[in-house]
Amino acid sequence: MKNKNKEELNNETLNDVDEGITEEGAKDNKQRESEAETEEEVVEDVKEEEKTSEEEGETKGEASEEEDEELQAKYLRLAADFQNYKKRVEKEKSDIYSFANEKLITELLDVIDNFERALEVESEDKGMLNGIKLVYKQFKGVLEKNGLEDIKAEGEPFDPNFHHAVMTEKVDSHESGYVIEVFQKGYLLNKKVIRPAMVKVAE
Repeated sequence: MKNKNKEELNNETLNDVDEGITEEGAKDNKQRESEAETEEEVVEDVKEEEKTSEEEGETKGEASEEEDEELQAKYLRLAADFQNYKKRVEKEKSDIYSFANEKLITELLDVIDNFERALEVESEDKGMLNGIKLVYKQFKGVLEKNGLEDIKAEGEPFDPNFHHAVMTEKVDSHESGYVIEVFQKGYLLNKKVIRPAMVKVAE
């Protein structure tokens, strides 16, 4: 009887141990499963973070390229504006140099007119006439070096940009619209009209 009780007690103890081991094993399995799930979640989170970082990097890269393009466009616009400014300033300087003497030369045109009238007068004093011619030639040469030019008029088609018509006349020797006589010579200063030629035009 005692032996039987011992055997039953031993069996119960073994069962309890087995149940304990089974419960422990179940707990271990659950713990492992939980840890595995946690690891998977961590891996997923890491992958998600890496993906987000890549997307952010691509976005930043695109934004950086757009900024570079905008800066390049601004630089090109500024460079073009600066070149236009330089050209404008150079032209203004050139105009100042070209037309600095315009007022003086315009007033001297009356002197040229008087020289030419004097040379048209017949004189017995050939020495004085030659002296006037030399002074006129020298004077006119100085003005021409500074950009003065005669405007072609007689025999040329009438051009309102260069000619000022004060009379018209029907003539057989010239076609209609052509200059047939010049009353006062016209002049250019560095290609700019400073006095149009005063002319008669054929009808």
